[in-house]
Amino acid sequence: MFFLGIDLGSSSIKLSVFDADKGTTVASVTVPEFEMDIIAPKFGWAEQDPNKWWEYVKNGIQILGAKQHIDLKKIVGIGIAYQMHGLVLTDENINPVRSSIIWCDSRAASIGNEVYDRMGHESCQQQILGTPGNFTASKLKWVQTNEPEVFQKAVYMMLPGDFIAARLSGKAQISTSGLSEAALWNFSKGTLATEVMEAMELPLNKIPEIVPNFGYQATIHADVASELGLNSDVKITYRGGDQPNNAMSLNVLKPGEIATTAGTSAVVYAVSNQDVYDKENRINTFLHVNNTESQKNNGVMLCINGSGILYQWLRKIMSVDRTNLIAYDSLNAEAAKVAAGSNGLRFYPFGNGVERIFNNKNVNSGIQNLNFNIHQSGHLIRSACEGIVFAMNYGFDVMKSVGASGEIVRAGNANLFLSPVFREIFTNTTQTTLELYNTSGSEGAARGAAYGFGYYASLEEAFEGLKCIERVEPNPMLTSQYQEIYQEWKNNIKIEL
Repeated sequence: MFFLGIDLGSSSIKLSVFDADKGTTVASVTVPEFEMDIIAPKFGWAEQDPNKWWEYVKNGIQILGAKQHIDLKKIVGIGIAYQMHGLVLTDENINPVRSSIIWCDSRAASIGNEVYDRMGHESCQQQILGTPGNFTASKLKWVQTNEPEVFQKAVYMMLPGDFIAARLSGKAQISTSGLSEAALWNFSKGTLATEVMEAMELPLNKIPEIVPNFGYQATIHADVASELGLNSDVKITYRGGDQPNNAMSLNVLKPGEIATTAGTSAVVYAVSNQDVYDKENRINTFLHVNNTESQKNNGVMLCINGSGILYQWLRKIMSVDRTNLIAYDSLNAEAAKVAAGSNGLRFYPFGNGVERIFNNKNVNSGIQNLNFNIHQSGHLIRSACEGIVFAMNYGFDVMKSVGASGEIVRAGNANLFLSPVFREIFTNTTQTTLELYNTSGSEGAARGAAYGFGYYASLEEAFEGLKCIERVEPNPMLTSQYQEIYQEWKNNIKIEL
């Protein structure tokens, strides 16, 4: 039996086919060839075209069949991971009525703050474990206020992964954890947070059918199956936001376990069996994918918006020809030539929207101490890596304050964690052991689909074959050095009030 995993990111979409009988991934593909653009019509805005996502997904499936020689007829179930917090509005036929307002868009932050004040901070935190902030509900309210004609055309509001599932099946749905990502889940009641909808004066009828993360959700539409070369009885059996899915992909399922990733954004994600929250809303709590009525499992998450997108920016500006970009391995090699501390150069990676760890405020991004006679490209690259990890550590300290911490952190052997320099900075700044796994979000989504289909009796069984490929321990000779550099970096953060 084959299961297809789809991981819809901000930069690309990865698809993997998992052979459940053998417990291995038999093929993977990433589309498109170059990173997807993020459209910014105004400062602080960030949008993408959902129709392009759908075209790339179809293209990826066709490549798996034609070029990877996968027998698509063996696929029986599909799992979908996706960039969190985005808003997709569609008509009754699942056609988007506007571009998606994605996770790093800042336009709705003031709306979330106003509703937070009106509902009362303590009441709001007890219900949704935080603030509506800049999440999907606030974006929906922004459209209602600023684009009433578009809002009127919209029949369904969904998250990005729900849109892909709906295009596959023809059925609009949203998961319970997806509602929590949208700031629309009442943790105390275990239901849709109608209180937030009422406070925002949003109609409940735009919320589609609510489904669990695992189990039968829908069957692929016959026309879509025919177009893609799939069987008409393929079932969608799993969906989850990219960070909960990343944690699951690393077998991070139990309280006290921690996952991290450094893709477009950088994230540390800890599982907790408590409804924890930070009174200053610098971190966020969502339903973990394996949360059930009988077993509470939440994901406590910190997010730094500028991570891989910063590395992508460096890659572009250091390449003369955008059609022939410098390889990321070359950037990593240049960074490795420079000693810790980057000869005094300091990078602040806050250039991709308002930052949650600073209460959704704009933070001055940029570079400090640049000396044209001293600093070369390697200093710039290494200081960017240091700045990303330092920002992660800043949030990690907040997580520890609410009891979400541990001594071992798991990551996929991908993105920035492919860099030995980045791994060194991470372990010695956070003073944790890093475990690397050869997996991906799309493989995790495929394993999740296999469990949701019923092939595996438990999630633990679904991830039995996952093995740690490398452990990176903190170096006592370096931890004190990095702590000193981090403290200097931290003391020079400037917040735009």
